[in-house]
Amino acid sequence: MNDQTASIETKIRHKVFSINQLLKYLGPAFVVSVAYVDPGNFATNISGGSMFNYSLLWVILWSNIMAIFLQSMSAKLGIATGRSLPKICSLIFQRKTNWFLWIIAELAAMATDLAEFLGGTLGLYLLFKIPMVYAGFLTGIITFMIVYMEKYGQKVVELIISILIAIICIAYGMELFLAKPDWTKVAICTIIPSLSNGEAVLIAVGMLGATVMPHVIYLHSQLVQCRNKGFVTDEDKRKHLKMERIDIAIAMNIAFIVNAAMVIVSAAVFYKNGMVVNTIEEAHMSLKPLLGTMSSAAFGIALLASGLSSSAVGTMAGQTIMSGFIGLNIPINLRRLITMIPALAIIEMGINPMKALVISQVILSFALPAAIIPMLLITRRKDIMGKLVNKPITDVLGWIITGIIIFLNILLLYYTFTADI
Repeated sequence: MNDQTASIETKIRHKVFSINQLLKYLGPAFVVSVAYVDPGNFATNISGGSMFNYSLLWVILWSNIMAIFLQSMSAKLGIATGRSLPKICSLIFQRKTNWFLWIIAELAAMATDLAEFLGGTLGLYLLFKIPMVYAGFLTGIITFMIVYMEKYGQKVVELIISILIAIICIAYGMELFLAKPDWTKVAICTIIPSLSNGEAVLIAVGMLGATVMPHVIYLHSQLVQCRNKGFVTDEDKRKHLKMERIDIAIAMNIAFIVNAAMVIVSAAVFYKNGMVVNTIEEAHMSLKPLLGTMSSAAFGIALLASGLSSSAVGTMAGQTIMSGFIGLNIPINLRRLITMIPALAIIEMGINPMKALVISQVILSFALPAAIIPMLLITRRKDIMGKLVNKPITDVLGWIITGIIIFLNILLLYYTFTADI
């Protein structure tokens, strides 16, 4: 009996130790996952649900699978080399190539910042009726405060962003409860792909374009570094990668659930009532009479948390890009101020924020291959990656995913420049 008790106690201690070990590694993927629940996702998912019911849920699932693959590869590169993707590029590619990659990456980071900044501004405007210009300044101040906390360590920022993600999850959990969707249809549409017409194809492309973001591919390889110190042996690196993959699986699937919830709520509320919603403001205003004040408030809170958290992550990604490709170190606060100016100008000129969001997605479409292709070229080199070099099947899957993303983003660009937006 004593032997059995001792054995049980040993197993419990081992499990507690394993959980504590895992908790030390959780964080980087949660920061990255913010990009997958940013204001751009709100716009595309709400439009998709209101127009095509639950039928595009499978797009969210497959976009998430692609995102998990790419983020795992970015983390692996950072763990194997001890450097970020931009830094490795600066060491192995020619200077002209690095300047080209830096310009594209910086445009993408600034476009992302613009969209996310607008999301936070809209959240404040919808929740508290603060005029857009003042809401813009307030968003900038709050973002400054989040980014400033990085001086106390990356884990502090990770905790803040994780709390904001939790707020988004709680808000959309409430939305799901109030919306009362048809769960049988939800399950079928998540598993079985279907595209009812050409417009459904275009919305699906927009969903993918809003999900796979280039700036967090760069960022993830940097975020793993704070937990990579002292890991010099192949066994250490394999252990770190194993833990980071668990981090990615948890964080990315939470992001998947939130994205799916956006589509499900939109379908259960707007499509069911014959409403096509094309703007975030329409979604917020329509929820109140259909589901009540609590629902519209939850939506506004989720949008605000999304805008603030993703804006801070965009700033962090910008720093990684600047210091990595060309060794340029601009103070975070100065860069944040530079990014605020175009967003405030758009607000002041009265430009429809949705149009600004669409334009930002176009820029991201151009930038995505410039992040994925160098990463694939580097991770296939054994002299750089060592024992963590890509397996042949990984290379094949990587190029297939890259081809799909490039093709669908070309369709997105075509739609953007030919449709009346």
